Amino acid sequence: QVQLLESGGGKVQPGESLSLSCVASGSIFSISAMGWYREPPGKLREWVATITRGGVANYAESVKGRFTLTRDNAKNTMYLQMNSLESDDTAVYYCNADIMTDDDYRDENFWGQGTQVTVAS
Repeated sequence: QVQLLESGGGKVQPGESLSLSCVASGSIFSISAMGWYREPPGKLREWVATITRGGVANYAESVKGRFTLTRDNAKNTMYLQMNSLESDDTAVYYCNADIMTDDDYRDENFWGQGTQVTVAS
């Protein structure tokens, strides 16, 4: 069984920074792409950023230049550094990953439970 656990959410003021982490644990053989999605209040879940196993990251236009996505493959961990936060960044942030389990060696997509980020003065 595989689990994704996010941490680092909270409340900050506009212009401030926050860092999120996502740790994958369980019956993991390998992890390919990892990424973040977010669900603003009253809106649909949207893609934020994705990073390949090799460390190539892509970002939604709304966060490009403000957010930085990195990962540590040895720790099965992904980090999202969020700078210059805006009120529109307020959302529940979800970790997502494509993981090959060592149970059946099949690629499956997993989600974390989400962590709240609130940007307000």
